[in-house]
Amino acid sequence: MQNKFLAKISGVDLIIAGTALSVLILYTFFGVIMRYFIKRPILWGEEFQLFCIIIVIFFGAGAGFRTGSHVAIDILVDFFPKRAQKVIALGVYCIGMGVIVYFCIQSAVFVRQMFVTKRTTDILNIPYYLTYSAFPIGCGLIMINYTLATYLKYLKPATPKEVSA
Repeated sequence: MQNKFLAKISGVDLIIAGTALSVLILYTFFGVIMRYFIKRPILWGEEFQLFCIIIVIFFGAGAGFRTGSHVAIDILVDFFPKRAQKVIALGVYCIGMGVIVYFCIQSAVFVRQMFVTKRTTDILNIPYYLTYSAFPIGCGLIMINYTLATYLKYLKPATPKEVSA
């Protein structure tokens, strides 16, 4: 039951990031046409692009950590024995999680500040806390996906098929 639930929700962040990226590309293309060919630029475009970019970055980062698509330089680690590689990977995981937790806390403080001050965007009047709430949500997704990926790669007990292979 739990695996089915995780399988259903595991791609939601990727769908949200992909949709936001597609909308951003289409809007940018449309904005160029409006500005340079029709000579009527869309005034609220920058605010909309900012919103899309933030969603793409922070929701896409969670998916990147889940699939191992983030930047990693592990050429030196590959020279160590498997046990040492696990220890190094867990050390890197702890340092990475510390940084992500720090970003999550600071971004939550920032979102709270935007909520308390009731700041909104100039043209669309979208509250900034809605725009920047993708940051702590994305950090949460990164923490979940990074933990799951690290567990599956380094800590999961081997099944009988894996041992015999």
